[in-house]
Amino acid sequence: MAIYGSLFTDFKENTSQDPFSLQNKKLLKIQMGFGPVWAKSGSMVAYQGDVRFENKGSGGLDKMFKAAITGEGVHMMQCSGQGELFVADRASEIQVMYLDNDSISVNGANVLAYSSSIQSDIRRISSRGAAMTGGLYNVSLQGTGYVAVITRGDPVALDVASSPTFADSQAVVLWTSGVTMDIRVDTGGLMSMVRGGSGETFQMAFGGQGYVLIQPSETIVEGSGK
Repeated sequence: MAIYGSLFTDFKENTSQDPFSLQNKKLLKIQMGFGPVWAKSGSMVAYQGDVRFENKGSGGLDKMFKAAITGEGVHMMQCSGQGELFVADRASEIQVMYLDNDSISVNGANVLAYSSSIQSDIRRISSRGAAMTGGLYNVSLQGTGYVAVITRGDPVALDVASSPTFADSQAVVLWTSGVTMDIRVDTGGLMSMVRGGSGETFQMAFGGQGYVLIQPSETIVEGSGK
């Protein structure tokens, strides 16, 4: 008896021994031999070896309290043990980066996994116009280690130093250190809002030095009815 076809060769596991390695655009393999990692709760799709999971909410009581107030953050689980862990999130595209004593500011809904050596916190974004939106919060990831984020579709990295840069807040995935952000209000003003406006009343305005990563789809908050 035999099975014929290319299924098991075309989709064979990527045997890379890197701590974080993509199996394809939508599936990430994490080598657990490099130490514990944080992964989005429910993102485990498979593992080989002895991997243990412990739910930590948003990363401790203080951060859970912040998440409850701000609506930002993501429920994470701490993964430890030996073997290989495979994670994904609703077939979203996965982007992997390595921070070398650096930091990024990420939309909480886009966080998938990061090394335990990375420090995370929920921070209020300081900007002149943020008060008009009721306050803005993002997840800060800082230190040295791997970070994996998800995007809806292939993202684009915009160099904010090259030109004034504006984006819909729900399309922004993250921005790098050195980037400044402010809120821009639709130039139609109040009357534009009364008439229905453009649907893009508030925009995020970026400057400084670095990159803003945007996705070709606005993040949809569960239960929002959008």
